[in-house]
Amino acid sequence: MRLTPLVIAATSVALVSPAVAQTSPAAHTPAAAPAAPAAPAVSVPGGRYDHPVELRFRAERGTTVRYTLDGTTPTRNSPVHSPGRPLRITKDTNVTAVAFHGNRSSVPVSYGYLIKSREKPLAKLVVMSDVHVGSHATADKKYESFFDTIGSIFPQPDAILSNGDMINDNGDGKGPDHRIVSEIFQANLARKGMKNTQLLISNGNHDASLAAIRAGYPKAWFPDSGGGYYESVVKGLRVLTVNAETYDSDGAQRAWLKERLAAITADRAYAGKPVLVQGHRPTTGTTMDGQQAANPRLAEDLAAFPQAILFSGHSHLNVNDDRSIHQRDFTSVNDGSMSYIEIDRGYQMVTDNGLADRFESPTAQALFVEVYKDRTEIARVNMAADKHDIYTGGKWTADWQPPYASAGTLSGDTWTVRLKGSTSQQIKNNFRYTDAARNRVAPRFTTRTPLSRVSDGKGGTALRIAQAVDDQMVHHYEVAVTDAATGVPVVSSKVLSDFYFMPRPNSLDVPVPGTVAGKRYVARVVAVDAYGNASPAASLTFRK
Repeated sequence: MRLTPLVIAATSVALVSPAVAQTSPAAHTPAAAPAAPAAPAVSVPGGRYDHPVELRFRAERGTTVRYTLDGTTPTRNSPVHSPGRPLRITKDTNVTAVAFHGNRSSVPVSYGYLIKSREKPLAKLVVMSDVHVGSHATADKKYESFFDTIGSIFPQPDAILSNGDMINDNGDGKGPDHRIVSEIFQANLARKGMKNTQLLISNGNHDASLAAIRAGYPKAWFPDSGGGYYESVVKGLRVLTVNAETYDSDGAQRAWLKERLAAITADRAYAGKPVLVQGHRPTTGTTMDGQQAANPRLAEDLAAFPQAILFSGHSHLNVNDDRSIHQRDFTSVNDGSMSYIEIDRGYQMVTDNGLADRFESPTAQALFVEVYKDRTEIARVNMAADKHDIYTGGKWTADWQPPYASAGTLSGDTWTVRLKGSTSQQIKNNFRYTDAARNRVAPRFTTRTPLSRVSDGKGGTALRIAQAVDDQMVHHYEVAVTDAATGVPVVSSKVLSDFYFMPRPNSLDVPVPGTVAGKRYVARVVAVDAYGNASPAASLTFRK
């Protein structure tokens, strides 16, 4: 049975006093514990704005609202919101608020704000992948929430690119599930009034077959001529969809792509504009250090065209990580996943059951792309990033249902791609997301005592790590705990920082099993970012 997730209402809710129990001399019903305050509501919903916004929070009488602007969870030391002084947001920001009342606090609620200028983009596109829908029961409400988030940023997107793996076929006859996806998407397009939004689909390894895709969707959503690849025009912008399942072995498709790219980029009227390419699998030597890549010939064929921006999915790797964009001969972008995200292998997560080997989280993400005359802006957005373990009661599930307290929050800073130069080499020379320009700023701890020994609430011991900060994100912590007398390791782990949740926790409690009363232990912790930049070590000697 699926557990009901913790949910937050986006409106102000009044506390209802518990009913007074009837008592008698023979029996007495204990008074109910005071309820936690309801989460604050905000005066201006999250979304995209072409001007600064001023926020006011509404909360229950007698509560104090505190907030953060850096994606962390508010504490009793965070800034206080004053109702008479609105909070002015002038740049892209995640705002998280918590209502406090005495020693009680609400669950946090987060809002994402994209603050733009009044300049109008040439085209607005949503890029998503790995939908993996198999039933109305698990997907209907999720996609109502997801389309609400899309509408809060692009009320009328010019196109939605769904980059493969619409369903979850593993050779087990699930091709008809494409009709379910089609019904869900069509219902939400109609519900949101997105009458002129193009929907363009690519073929993925879990999509059963090209015939199943064609049978499941309107022809305009997958207008191929037989090989699963095709060309589209979105507000004058060229979009080329490739079939990444056959690309390297399909000579006709390779010739088509190179011919179309050559013709488009030779057109003087198209100068300065990107050519968007979507294909389900990432190509080699590009995003996320080449993890789960395929089709090396696609990279070869795109190498002559720095105007190309290739969007790929398949890996489910998160878009929080700035390795999700890469430039060398062209721009390659990982577009995350709408079902669940993955993290590099070889790490552990802190769970309710202790440290566990994990590389998946039920976070859903997409990209919001705006093409301007001189640049392309790519915003990273969480469709859902509430904190949940992907294993619940020992069962794997990514089907957490809305409402989501994190819908529409930002997964990272907006990427900006510029095509500066009159020749291909000049354009490449001006790329900014290159291997040579990889981030070299190390994380740092901001408190004098970032480590402390705490009880885990079950009679055991945990090492509390006050989260470090980084100019992009802290990826993980190298944690080593040893017996001070013998030097024998007690804990040796690379512990993920929970960067894929919104808001992020302010600390991590890493279990230290098997500690003995009176014994001394030595802990050493290093914070590491996605590029491997490491902080100076923090250390602590403690007894159980």
